Amino acid sequence: MAPLLEVSGLKAYYGATEALHGLSFALEKGGITTLLGANGAGKTTTLRAISGLVKRDGRITFDGEAIDRAATEDIARRGVAHVPEGRGTFTGLSVEENLKIASYGRRDKSGVKRDLDLVFSYFPRLKERLNQQAGTLSGGEQQMLAISRALMLSPRLMLLDEPSFGLAPLIVQEIFHIMRRINAEAGVSMLLVEQNAALALDLADTAYVLETGTVVMSGPAAQLKNDEGIRKSYLGY
Repeated sequence: MAPLLEVSGLKAYYGATEALHGLSFALEKGGITTLLGANGAGKTTTLRAISGLVKRDGRITFDGEAIDRAATEDIARRGVAHVPEGRGTFTGLSVEENLKIASYGRRDKSGVKRDLDLVFSYFPRLKERLNQQAGTLSGGEQQMLAISRALMLSPRLMLLDEPSFGLAPLIVQEIFHIMRRINAEAGVSMLLVEQNAALALDLADTAYVLETGTVVMSGPAAQLKNDEGIRKSYLGY
């Protein structure tokens, strides 16, 4: 089976500075892949490059079609939803308005209604806060809203950047449990950047370790979790 996402020789730039140096990896349909690495390793830049948010070279294919020259909105339209670090919600708008904006441009009204019901099945708390301004939600609720906005695009792939950042451990466990459900029940593949390596390796099928913009190690997540170097560098034991 061909990968859903395939990245080959990916380079990314901030001005004249090259941040990724020929990155290559693949993500299987229905799978969860995580990118591990220290701050500055290029994890967030990788997600931004896939979404077309930074200047890039190399080849990126999604479901067999090249997207490395596509605009960000076209990539989203093809089924790639990006949940950025910091959540990326419109804090001055209500929960309902955030969800409506996310589905703007979709013409399948029945599909929008189906996805809205799906969102509320995963995050019933958001239905209770439908008219509440997003900026007044708790951090965990804002993260739930960010994931829900991505789901309103009816994605086949979600790019998730640090979904646990700044959240209490119990909320993190709840959100990761729901992410697993979304993957298993809705069949949404995921590419996860997460500083909490233990959480990421528990959730993912496959892991890639990045150092200064290059892949230095890869393999099944369970296997990497038992690797002595990974344990010392990322798991703290």
